[in-house]
Amino acid sequence: MKISNKLYFASVALFLVLISSGCNKKLQEHPYTVFTVDYFKSPTGLQSAVNALYSGMRFNYGPEGAVGITCDGTDEWTYADQPRTGAGGTADYLTLGNYTLDASNGAILTPWNRNYSNINLANAVVDFAPNVNMDTTLRNTIVAQARFFRGLYYLLLVEQFGAVPLDLGSGDLHFNSKPYQGFNRLPTSDLLVKNYQAMINDFTYATQYLPDQRPANAFVLSKAAAYLMLARTYIFRGYSAAKQSSDFQNAYNAAMEVINNQAKYGTSLLQNFADVNKQGNEYNPEILYSVERIPGDNNDNEVGNPSGIGGGKGVDASNDFTPDYTTVKAPTASSSTSPCATRTQLYGRPIRRFCPTAWLYNIAFADKYNDSRYDGSFRTVWLASQSGGGFNVGDTAIVLAYTNAMADSMNAIPKSYRVIAPREFYIIGGTTIQNIYPSLSKYEDGKKQQANDQGGRPFPVAKLSEMYLLAAEAAFQIGNVNQAVTLLNVIRERAAYRPGLSASDLATRVAAMDIDASQVTLDFILDERTRELCGESLRWPDLAMRGKLIERVKLYNPDGAAKIQPFHSLRPIPQSQLNATADNNRAQYQNPGY
Repeated sequence: MKISNKLYFASVALFLVLISSGCNKKLQEHPYTVFTVDYFKSPTGLQSAVNALYSGMRFNYGPEGAVGITCDGTDEWTYADQPRTGAGGTADYLTLGNYTLDASNGAILTPWNRNYSNINLANAVVDFAPNVNMDTTLRNTIVAQARFFRGLYYLLLVEQFGAVPLDLGSGDLHFNSKPYQGFNRLPTSDLLVKNYQAMINDFTYATQYLPDQRPANAFVLSKAAAYLMLARTYIFRGYSAAKQSSDFQNAYNAAMEVINNQAKYGTSLLQNFADVNKQGNEYNPEILYSVERIPGDNNDNEVGNPSGIGGGKGVDASNDFTPDYTTVKAPTASSSTSPCATRTQLYGRPIRRFCPTAWLYNIAFADKYNDSRYDGSFRTVWLASQSGGGFNVGDTAIVLAYTNAMADSMNAIPKSYRVIAPREFYIIGGTTIQNIYPSLSKYEDGKKQQANDQGGRPFPVAKLSEMYLLAAEAAFQIGNVNQAVTLLNVIRERAAYRPGLSASDLATRVAAMDIDASQVTLDFILDERTRELCGESLRWPDLAMRGKLIERVKLYNPDGAAKIQPFHSLRPIPQSQLNATADNNRAQYQNPGY
């Protein structure tokens, strides 16, 4: 949704009046407008609040903290050399990745400090909307959006911290306008049951009252996105202490509703995987919901300092996965030429926060021939960004070979550009010979105003491809393995496609990608989620919520394996929250182990 800043700041200003005495002082000094709770009791106020809920999601998808807590320290990603050396204030990502984090870690504050205010705002919409004089259909749609967001804001908290308060001071799921220093988190076992039921109720309501389809050129919420979140929540609950016997069946039903009625919901899989995240194609029918941004428009994206790092609403993900392509020299040993030394908007700032694990490169993406998803997810070729040393702008400068043998073969022929073997990749080869590795290309943004800027593209949150994966997982869990195979093969067969293949070549690759029932396990489904959704701010909760985090980190991430413990499947409650709680026994609210 292309959000009006006027509406956004109006609703946020109201909220700040209600909760912050510091902001009260500022507004008294500059009394342009006076807001009260009554603003919510009008159609304009309700819509302003919903617009703010859309905008608030920018904190959860794209900024560095949001990327760190969802990617770092998994089987897919470890910390790269900036956190490893402590450069640029990166200790939070080092401790996330090696599991020495504590309650003062700044990255975990990303959802904690941002989501409760938006939950309270959603509560206001739900509380006040029934008494607002307005068209009934419009009211239901506004409430459905607020309830979708309330469910998602809660889901983003629960998947990191476990049970979290539903009562913010005025009762469960009700708007609170008064200062409150309580922390209604106990008992956590009972609260987790209530958390899941609240999220399921909200997403169910959204499936009933959101529009069937989103607009072709905007990410206004629709039923398909709600069904995906409903299916995901049922699956997460199915693995949790709050599980119910019908969870996986309900997840399957929710996902199949969209899969079986794609024309109704205005969605479909693209033919070419690489096109799903391609810049300029953000509004394709495979993407059900993205957090809206406008490329190159820092003002409307609410990015005050576009070259800053973390803490805002920009897409730091456009730089976080980027290696130091600027220091790679031409192939001769004596060469001082670095043809990519000039940073570009597309390649971004080589900020080197997160890099692939050896497992991701060598195992998850072992088949780089039949499966197009490696090439569709990673940059492996850089072109010269400056002239000199025998290079012109646009010449091939760096190539990351698929295999060591391929690199050796290519390097046997004299050439101006550098071919780098996997054994030379940073971390993957266990050496720092070259501080370069495959760079996640899904968030590259060639429309940034400057190379060092944060990105400004919409950030995908819900895709039809994940709906197939969720349906397959649910089918597997209820014992319908053949249906799981059918659903997984839809995704895998799509991945065999590359532009320009002959019909016979494509058929051969499709056959190579097909699986049978003997191959389907939860681990295989998790591997398939990596191939389809790598780097999309899902992996840490994917593993933690399914009870697979500890096992897979120990197996596949040497940086995290040594110190990860079972209690690390939950994050610590931030120390700042405990300090602010009016209870001398604050330790009782902390997650075990911290």
